[in-house]
Amino acid sequence: MTTQAIEHYLYLLDSAFAGPDWHSILSNLTTVAPEDWTWVPPDGERSIRDIVRHVGRVKLMAHDQAFGGGTLTWDDPRIDGDEATVDIPSAIAWLRMGHERLRGGVAALTDDAELLQLRRTNWGELRETRWIIVVTMIQHDLYHAGEINHLRSVHQGNDQWE
Repeated sequence: MTTQAIEHYLYLLDSAFAGPDWHSILSNLTTVAPEDWTWVPPDGERSIRDIVRHVGRVKLMAHDQAFGGGTLTWDDPRIDGDEATVDIPSAIAWLRMGHERLRGGVAALTDDAELLQLRRTNWGELRETRWIIVVTMIQHDLYHAGEINHLRSVHQGNDQWE
């Protein structure tokens, strides 16, 4: 049995979530001021808080569907995240909990061959485990980290290249 690929995915998963680089979710949240948290740009629909709530809900739902009991639905109050995202520190704690739960599902895989196993996505479709890890977990964090960065920089008036 080998777990080299699993270990690599865990490294990438942790980097996208909390890596020290400028593109991780947590790295971008450290630059968000309280006044940025609920700001919605003109003609926009989402605040940074809304994006973080979405990311946290997806982490919890993805874990439940791919690695857990598969019992949660999108309207389940256990994944609502409204109270958990009332402010930045509580949102970060909630995101960490969801990330650790999701990471635990990946870490529990005992052989790289399990990465080819079909599992349920958070929207109900069956996909290979490796696809779920890369698309639903890693790419999803990086995509929304960029959105957080952009909204924050527009609101703070420093949205320019160096």
